[in-house]
Amino acid sequence: MNAKKLVLLVLVVFIGFWLYQDPQGLANVAADGGGKLWTLTTQLFDSVISFVSSFLDQTN
Repeated sequence: MNAKKLVLLVLVVFIGFWLYQDPQGLANVAADGGGKLWTLTTQLFDSVISFVSSFLDQTN
């Protein structure tokens, strides 16, 4: 069994155990992580838009 499959198996077992032991805690972590991921995504796109806009303003 290669390392990728082993890591994936351990991750699935860990999440399954966490879901069984503390489903509310797992839900809270997932919600917090989703919210932070959305914030980072919007910041990234805002930065890219600002960069492209400033680049286009300098070329004109």
